[in-house]
Amino acid sequence: MSNGLSGPAPDERPTPQGRRTPEGVRIDPEAEAQPEIRRTTLSALVKHEPGVLAEVSTLFSRRQFNIESLTVGPTTDPDRARITMVVEEPEPGVEQAKKQLAKLLPVVSVTELGEDSIERELALIKVDGERPDEVHAVAEVCDARTVDVGPRALTVEVTGTEPEVDRAIEAFERFGVREVVRTGTAALARGTNETANTTGEP
Repeated sequence: MSNGLSGPAPDERPTPQGRRTPEGVRIDPEAEAQPEIRRTTLSALVKHEPGVLAEVSTLFSRRQFNIESLTVGPTTDPDRARITMVVEEPEPGVEQAKKQLAKLLPVVSVTELGEDSIERELALIKVDGERPDEVHAVAEVCDARTVDVGPRALTVEVTGTEPEVDRAIEAFERFGVREVVRTGTAALARGTNETANTTGEP
């Protein structure tokens, strides 16, 4: 007959999981796990008036939303402008970004574009001009065009999706990239689908 306490043997006892804080408190792995980051494109139709972009930027900065790129420009309606944002946030953050953006008075409507939307970005890449013939050859492969030629530098223009622009910049690095400027993503819904509701009504 054993005089020990009842209960499972040492090798049968559950092993605690998770790391400890410097104070020795164990952290629940599920509580510590970070939600998956989602990258999406938001299109906002806004009133074409001064201060709108600053208001949108202030909102995203205050809420600490992670903006990958932001572009703004006029539409076919002189009273409306379109702001396109590429946002990288956990799922709750994406939904919050859309809701907070829609609450701004100058915002007419907000649409999250699907993966099949048409997205393009423009980049100007300035490279050393020591090998102009080779630069022109790479430009043709990348569907780029030369927009400025000087004795010491050439500038090419590339238009495409973000990955295509990334690859083009990488291809020109062999010549020595002096400067790069990128517009950020501009996007429209494919086909006859509306990119943003023009009235703001559901």
